[in-house]
Amino acid sequence: MMRIVQITPGSGDNFYCENCLRDQGLLRALRALGHDVVMAPLYLPPGLTETGAADAGPIFFGGINVYLQQKWGWFRRTPRWVDKVFDSRRLLRWAARLSGMTNAHELGATMLSMLAGEQGRQAKELERLVDWLTQERPDVVVLSNALLLGLARRIRERLGAAVVCLLQDEDEFIDGLIEPYRSEAWRLLQERAVEVDAFVAVSRYYGGVMRKRLGLPQEKVEVVYPGLATERYGLAQRPARPTVGFLSRWYAGKGLDRLVEAFVLLKQREGMGQVRLRIAGGHNAEDQGFVEGLRGQLRGAGVSEDVEFIDGFEWEMRHDFLRSLSVLSVPARRGEAWGMYAVEAWACGVPVAEPRVGVFEELVELTGGGVLVAADASAGELADALEALLREPEAAEAMGRQARERVSERLDVKQSAVQLVQVYHKLAQVRQR
Repeated sequence: MMRIVQITPGSGDNFYCENCLRDQGLLRALRALGHDVVMAPLYLPPGLTETGAADAGPIFFGGINVYLQQKWGWFRRTPRWVDKVFDSRRLLRWAARLSGMTNAHELGATMLSMLAGEQGRQAKELERLVDWLTQERPDVVVLSNALLLGLARRIRERLGAAVVCLLQDEDEFIDGLIEPYRSEAWRLLQERAVEVDAFVAVSRYYGGVMRKRLGLPQEKVEVVYPGLATERYGLAQRPARPTVGFLSRWYAGKGLDRLVEAFVLLKQREGMGQVRLRIAGGHNAEDQGFVEGLRGQLRGAGVSEDVEFIDGFEWEMRHDFLRSLSVLSVPARRGEAWGMYAVEAWACGVPVAEPRVGVFEELVELTGGGVLVAADASAGELADALEALLREPEAAEAMGRQARERVSERLDVKQSAVQLVQVYHKLAQVRQR
């Protein structure tokens, strides 16, 4: 049995967070193998609807404290009893619903401070985390993503445990920073990457991306598909009306506006008048204007009555949602590292229509579960792909059932957990020598 601590940023339960779902699923599967696993949440409370509160330790680097320590030096010296007030889970969940706490400059500066670790403005938060880890005595400490690399040096110095970093979609966040923060963040990531014993990417595609961007040797990057607890997913039934679905955060980066435009075009085509669109996944306060713009666009096109926005994304709702679909489409604009939503759709036997970017070629080749459009496909071309699937429901259902079988065979989280344990065990043995 291994003692594993996974350090995972919380999302605040505002939107469908692939990293959160990946981490929670893997933790459950590792426990099922008999390993002692604890989640250490950072910034915001974790989404616990699928794991249970007992799965998580105390919150570290509480988002409000990180903000205050970044802006004012006095908060870098306050006693713990003061910081504890701002680490209230209720207060942090409230803060997660706000927008505008940081502007672009402050966001970039805070990111650099976090990557600076023991030299950053949140150094006392790091010492508190390391003190707690010394009591937990883990064999392996797992960082949920590369944005946490600033923690690695002090963890290795104090604990002597192996440190592993998972890789999923960090490049989107870092590339979204303004200069000079973007370039400096990549420089610090490369510098701090040497403090990690191994990296585990969620796909071959993304492993290649991050090997290049972090300057990593090939032998230091493993690939383990996150997988799903496939036995939990029921087979979709053909809906009474053809139904297109979207499951992800509601913002432009995931291409929801492109899908809405494609849907409007689709509705104008002969025989497609009964098609409906269901949208799930949630959003942040900063996405509100984008979402309201889409609602106005749908009203203007006279199709808003055939579109449903569903705020929830918890397991029961998500499962029922996926089983109600004819096809899922999340036409993301960037190369996705994994695409959990597609794998969840396949687990329910639902085919997908996705752009030929990122991991999707890799996953469609593995599962046979969808059609791909060009990375820069127009809304009309996306509508063509959706129409082809909707006009041939028997063929689409056969495609979905095949994908469901492949996901069960190749992408079950139990297999993922076994592969991760092999990586962790090898590294722990090396560190103990």
